[in-house]
Amino acid sequence: MTLIDTTEAPPTVSRWAPICRVDDLEIERGSAALLDGDQIALFRLHDGAIHAVQNLDPYSGAYVLSRGIVGSRGDAPTVASPMYKQVFDLRTGICLDTVGKDPQTLRVWKVAVDDGTVLVRRDPS
Repeated sequence: MTLIDTTEAPPTVSRWAPICRVDDLEIERGSAALLDGDQIALFRLHDGAIHAVQNLDPYSGAYVLSRGIVGSRGDAPTVASPMYKQVFDLRTGICLDTVGKDPQTLRVWKVAVDDGTVLVRRDPS
């Protein structure tokens, strides 16, 4: 068993949900998935890291973040909303560029990989 996220105990059925295979995720392209009724956006980066955030753009109210533009600010991997271009840190969900609006934060889920399967922890961080 290969587990990338070593900060957590090994995944269990009750706490972690299998979402897809790693190879199903295109590098630097978002994918949407349902997790216990919540839409999440998954992003696989060039370094192999996989991030999961809410798919709901808190500024527009649309489920579009999986279609956002992946980039970085310093060492922070980011996604820019395709609607109003706010930029969010994929690790923390913090909005780094509010484009003149009040700050909003995305929900973030922990991600692990077990034998090529992407697992997302059911409770957001």
